[in-house]
Amino acid sequence: MSKASFVIREQDALSAPELQEELHSVRAEWLSELWRFRELLYFLAWRDVKIRYKQAAFGAGWAIIQPLFTMIIFTLFFGKLAGFSSGGIPYPIFTYSALVPWIYFSGTLSLAGNSLISNSNLITKIYFPRVLLPAASALSGLLDFAVGLGLLAVLMLYYHIQPSWFLLLYPLCITLMVTLTVGVSMLLAALNVRYRDVKHTIPFLVQIWLFVTPVIYPSTIIPKRYHLLLALNPMSGVVEGFRACLFPAKGLSLPLMGVSVGVTLIVFFVGAVYFRKTERTFADII
Repeated sequence: MSKASFVIREQDALSAPELQEELHSVRAEWLSELWRFRELLYFLAWRDVKIRYKQAAFGAGWAIIQPLFTMIIFTLFFGKLAGFSSGGIPYPIFTYSALVPWIYFSGTLSLAGNSLISNSNLITKIYFPRVLLPAASALSGLLDFAVGLGLLAVLMLYYHIQPSWFLLLYPLCITLMVTLTVGVSMLLAALNVRYRDVKHTIPFLVQIWLFVTPVIYPSTIIPKRYHLLLALNPMSGVVEGFRACLFPAKGLSLPLMGVSVGVTLIVFFVGAVYFRKTERTFADII
């Protein structure tokens, strides 16, 4: 019987402070275990990078090609033909600044959601913290994200956009993006072990999520009565945060950002708890 199970079954015999101390001990042991396996995390992330670009003619260039051509298509259809507003910002860079974090998020979900299934041989043979598999997908995706930022810097030079001190907040937006990505990845990966329909749901979920996130349009075109619903989508805060760091004149809705941060933390907590609760059964089910 695991220590966590023992705590739950014996909770009637423990006082509230004692129970809280035991639960804190369990969480501390899990974090300590993750720290001990940190080198394995780096190895798994580097393995994912090598597999992704193995025998690829363009190599890491795909990290630029994908958002670049998506930006071109969005600019032609939504910027030119549909006439979507970009709030005075050149539409290509307006879209690209959101596509870089969005492609990281969507791409990681596709990989991390299937990370446990695709590594079933490892899970059934050796022990290690299973959360390292979706976390490695999120970590390896940061390489593509960094490459995409290189083209973003070029576009800013081309459009003569000068960065301000708000750019110093960019790492905070990256932290928020990674936290959300890891939280959703843990939840989807754990669900995918028990319900294999999840792997078919992820592409559909990503497509729908794109259009309810202000990637191709500014959040200002959404009527104010729907702003709360927009804020409940945590990627809205991530995208708007990235844009506010690059284009301070655009401004940032603090209520939107605050709600998105809160939802992100809730998603991460729920994903971590559910993953931790179900990981002991992965080897039996997978």
